Amino acid sequence: MDLIKIESSVQNISEAISSVIMVDVTIVDDKFRRIAGTGKYKNRVGEAVSEDSAFGFALRRGESFIIEDPGSHSACLKCKGMTNCKEYAEVCCPINASGKIAGVIGLIAFEEKQRQAIINNKSNLMKFLNRMADLISSKLLERENTEKIKLLAKEIEVVLNSVDTGIIAVNCKGDILRLNKKALELFAIEDSEISNTNIKNLIGNYNLSSLIRDKKGVKNREFTYKSLNHSFRGVFNTSPIRVGEENLGIVFMFNNISDVLNTVNNITNSTIITSLDSIIGNSKCIEKVKIEAEKAAKSTSTVFIQGESGTGKELFARAIHYHSNRSNKPFIPINCAAIPEQLLESELFGYEDGAFTGAKRGGKAGKFELANEGTIFLDEIGDMPIHLQAKLLRVLQDKAIEKVGGKDFIPVDVRVVAATNKDLEQKVSDGEFREDLFYRLNVIPLNIPPLKDRKDDIDVLVKYLLKKCSNKLEKEIDDIDEALLFRLKEYDWPGNVRELENTMEYAVSMCNENIIKEEHLPNRLRKDNSLKIDKSITQIKSIKELEKHEIEKALKYYGDTKKSMEKASNALGIGRATLYRKIKEYGIK
Repeated sequence: MDLIKIESSVQNISEAISSVIMVDVTIVDDKFRRIAGTGKYKNRVGEAVSEDSAFGFALRRGESFIIEDPGSHSACLKCKGMTNCKEYAEVCCPINASGKIAGVIGLIAFEEKQRQAIINNKSNLMKFLNRMADLISSKLLERENTEKIKLLAKEIEVVLNSVDTGIIAVNCKGDILRLNKKALELFAIEDSEISNTNIKNLIGNYNLSSLIRDKKGVKNREFTYKSLNHSFRGVFNTSPIRVGEENLGIVFMFNNISDVLNTVNNITNSTIITSLDSIIGNSKCIEKVKIEAEKAAKSTSTVFIQGESGTGKELFARAIHYHSNRSNKPFIPINCAAIPEQLLESELFGYEDGAFTGAKRGGKAGKFELANEGTIFLDEIGDMPIHLQAKLLRVLQDKAIEKVGGKDFIPVDVRVVAATNKDLEQKVSDGEFREDLFYRLNVIPLNIPPLKDRKDDIDVLVKYLLKKCSNKLEKEIDDIDEALLFRLKEYDWPGNVRELENTMEYAVSMCNENIIKEEHLPNRLRKDNSLKIDKSITQIKSIKELEKHEIEKALKYYGDTKKSMEKASNALGIGRATLYRKIKEYGIK
């Protein structure tokens, strides 16, 4: 509480007091500085006042008093000028601001007439001075509050400008009231251009009234901003500005979609790093594939990986990404066989708000959009429906995607690595896979050998998996019986490395010693079951045979009418169009 901050106001008040009472006035602050003065004190503003003076006495006591006979009052006892004091009377009135004494109003009579004016009207005079002290106090508090508000506003401004999100506040009409530096940067506009600008000029023709009425605000609404020299795709959240039950406007929070996706990708992909050196195996055939994969990584062309299930196709896809110039960008995998046909399109390409029943508000980004500037891994590409194959072909050709329910094409820079465990050339011949897409994907083919063709790697794989599973299950198992290891090499491993890893994890789980023995293996791999294994292999039916058999069984049960076909497709868990295609494919009558 520093009176010098309102020095001008204090001087005006001191002059007003003097004009009413016709007595010289001086006002001293709590640091014993003369802040204001009239008459003989007007030219002495700024000088120091003695702490032993009557002013010092008033500051220490915090009480008002009148000195009618200078020299005899207790306030005068320590004053150095007491012996030659020329004052006839003096009045001191402390200025109390929020419980602290900020200063003293002093009235000094230098002649008898002034003294009589003070003495004859003591009661009203003290009331008047107390009100003047309160006026000074209120001015001081007002100044302090103004400074606090300015400081708070500055702090808020610094906070808002340090946030990596564009923030814009608008009134109920959509007129922009405030915004931060990030908003100016996002929209590439100058602060001077904002005056008389409406938010619809930035986000398009959104229903502003509904946004204001929404008490909870909206989340993740996509929009596209276009100006003569700048454009971007963004997403915004809103929060209503409410005072009581009244809506006064909206706060918009903006982000560039590419920045949001990069943040998501940095979080989801930062912990998975796969290099070619981390792929276990040193047999000639696997070394050959590693060399080919390293060459493929340096290219920008599409890579097509073929190999049986469990051979490590995704590992090679990740390693190709890791060794490419896109390694610091996202790697997005998607299994085309694991996602229902009716959902796969929206997973790959995303969808707009309200694109279909149950669509998430604000829409959703697809895998291609998430993979922008990075790599997308399309696993089990052979199971992609024909109509999506056509859309994928357009994406590969045009380098742009169209969301489900969308009207605009969104440019994407994505390298595609595809994989399958099926014979795609045969599927092309059978009309189940587009020939043009096959050739578009099969630019750099990579064939991963099955484990039965690289049995020299079983030694090193078993040792690696034994250590990995022991650490995972918190056991100390560091060896495997030599005879058992030889038998593992004799097995054909139809499930490849994945089956070997599952086998080792089972063995470690069952083992309570420090060495893996035959009794720790799954039943199918024990010596007394080996003949049964061989016999069972010869009895395996193809997936097509099983599928044909189940379709025939469903048709026999439900019949072949239009309504029956719908029931049959539901029972089989496939779409009706797919059922008709399968009936034609298998020649079912």
